[in-house]
Amino acid sequence: MQALPWLHPERVSQLMDALAHRILIIDGAMGTMIQRHRLEEGDYRGERFSGGFDSQHVHGPGCEHDLKGNNDLLLLTRPDVIAGIHTAYLEAGADLVETNTFNATSVSQADYHLEHLVYELNKAGARVARECCDAVQAQTPDKPRFVIGVLGPTSRTASISPDVNDPGFRNTSFDALRATYREAIEGLIDGGADTLMVETIFDTLNAKAALFAIEEVFDARGGRLPIMISGTITDASGRTLSGQTAEAFYASVAHSQPLSIGFNCALGATDMRPHVETLSQVSSGYVSAHPNAGLPNAFGEYDETPEEMARTLKEFAQSGLLNLVGGCCGTSPDHIRAIADAVADIAPRPLPGAQEQAA
Repeated sequence: MQALPWLHPERVSQLMDALAHRILIIDGAMGTMIQRHRLEEGDYRGERFSGGFDSQHVHGPGCEHDLKGNNDLLLLTRPDVIAGIHTAYLEAGADLVETNTFNATSVSQADYHLEHLVYELNKAGARVARECCDAVQAQTPDKPRFVIGVLGPTSRTASISPDVNDPGFRNTSFDALRATYREAIEGLIDGGADTLMVETIFDTLNAKAALFAIEEVFDARGGRLPIMISGTITDASGRTLSGQTAEAFYASVAHSQPLSIGFNCALGATDMRPHVETLSQVSSGYVSAHPNAGLPNAFGEYDETPEEMARTLKEFAQSGLLNLVGGCCGTSPDHIRAIADAVADIAPRPLPGAQEQAA
């Protein structure tokens, strides 16, 4: 069967060229930055939802309940806030920014009764990030910037029962996840994403549903985007929540031939290192890491400074483990700037077999 062509061949070529020559920088946390704005209910509602309903979707359900905390909704009501965060990361040295769509699935938006907004949220998320990347790239045309279309894990797991008294029960299914992911994927592509990242994977079956949906959309469109995959090791056991080691996780998703595979969230860089090292040994593609700024303290805050985090990740790079690196919870543009500076002169991890082919 003939492989599908790239939907954006020029941008894919630029991305591949950049990956071949240096370690690329992914942006940092979105939630941390949004919190700094101290937004209130009115910011989340904006004019569109101010009357207690969605004025542009009369067929949609009402919005009489609180919307504060639905950070994805800010794409429609306060896009200036999201654009400012993207731009701050780009100016700090990020090559790739992640769309503010971590919870833009029907599963997660159901908490706010806004399932009807999923496609619109994802399209807006990619569009806002695309505009920011294009604006910054116009100032530095020799350094292309890229949009990662984010597909979050949802708040449900297809592998584990949420009821300890009924281990066979599931509150979602593969097909249900596949459907909600497909709607999100369509929006991300239409909004201008350069890649799709299935991110913060704690249940590999959820990820497989996302990957299946991605291929369905690619087949329907007759073209594809590069796929990025990032799992999360949940604790000191060295396993995902659904019980897989780093190597088993890789084996489970390698069939999708991802551009990159890596880990993010849950752990700080120091604790993440052995798992990233495992991926660097087994992955035939590029390897990414965007850890938290350490582990949360008693107040749920992250204390690792930009300098501390950059020093640890510099060692990752010097050990030949990285192709892409950034930050997750608790990180800021200061963290990303320090990380970018720390790895700037270090060669990226070579792909397996690259040296032999060059010879």
